[in-house]
Amino acid sequence: MRLLKKYFWRAVIMPTLIILLVIVGLDCLFGFVYELEFLRGDYQAWQALQFILTTTPRRIHEYMPMAILLGTLIGLGLLANSGELSVIRASGVSTLRISWMVLRPVLLLMILSFPIGEYLVPYSEQVAQSNRSLAEGGGEALRSKYGYWHREGDEFIHINAVQPNGVLYGLTRYHFDQDQKLTETQFVNRAIYQGDYWSLEGVQGTRLREDHVSTYHHDTGKWVTKLTPQLLSIVVLKPDYLAMSKLLEYTRYLKRQGLEIADYMLSFWQKLFMPLATIGMVLIAISFVFGPLREVTMGLRLTAGIVAGLVFHYGQQFFGHLSLVFHTDPLAAAAVPPILCFILGIWLLQRVR
Repeated sequence: MRLLKKYFWRAVIMPTLIILLVIVGLDCLFGFVYELEFLRGDYQAWQALQFILTTTPRRIHEYMPMAILLGTLIGLGLLANSGELSVIRASGVSTLRISWMVLRPVLLLMILSFPIGEYLVPYSEQVAQSNRSLAEGGGEALRSKYGYWHREGDEFIHINAVQPNGVLYGLTRYHFDQDQKLTETQFVNRAIYQGDYWSLEGVQGTRLREDHVSTYHHDTGKWVTKLTPQLLSIVVLKPDYLAMSKLLEYTRYLKRQGLEIADYMLSFWQKLFMPLATIGMVLIAISFVFGPLREVTMGLRLTAGIVAGLVFHYGQQFFGHLSLVFHTDPLAAAAVPPILCFILGIWLLQRVR
């Protein structure tokens, strides 16, 4: 039985890693070609290549479930085509036992993928976005078309670039009074975090009064705010790129500011239920190999796997956007597709036993 376990480990792990390498490689290539259309300033081909390489961990984490699904289909399909799967079943190994032996390498891949999504992806994405913003602006933060908006109390804040070491570039603040009238704007070339406040460099501002407008210029300044480098590392990234712990931390901050948290909670629940969805898709793949795809070509198996993966992906996106539009519970929207996928996988396996 130990030899049989190693056999299934090799049958699942190798195709999954090869598929992951191919998918991520193609995505990086297409992404690089896309970035070449937006070269300007210091953001040239070499900087675009650095951006693509820096975002590779995010691509690996995103495509891991699809690679696991296709790798399982291919690995078990090869065993079925050679008759080895039939011999294993004829020797008395049940479908349930085979399914468990297949799920063990799948669980290992998901465990290895977890620290990539929790620790590596948020950091690498922040570095990539910051470097692109600075390079695209040719060293001048005002020229960068990339930036991040945030609201804190009566202030709306726009930041062109955020570096992981607690340095901001191109900080613009818009202050409104209780009647929602703009009272002051301020632009800062650079801000450096000092522990409990931000030290400002190159401050230019305008104050709007009832009867006049005044401007001011300062070489340095001070900004006291609840925004810390840790919170800003969350603001500058899409919810899908954040770690689950950071999503919870930021939702608490948004609640205190009276801001909407639905999209961040939706991403949190989708990340939490993704392992269940992956297991469900693998169970469906196993049932396909034992059932309708037992004696078909490899191309048809790949097509079935891609279709199944796309159906789940777009189904998950559909329920997610539906919850945001109609303000329903993000937990329900994130949980329904994985649970349905898992139940379908169990039901299909029961039919082929």
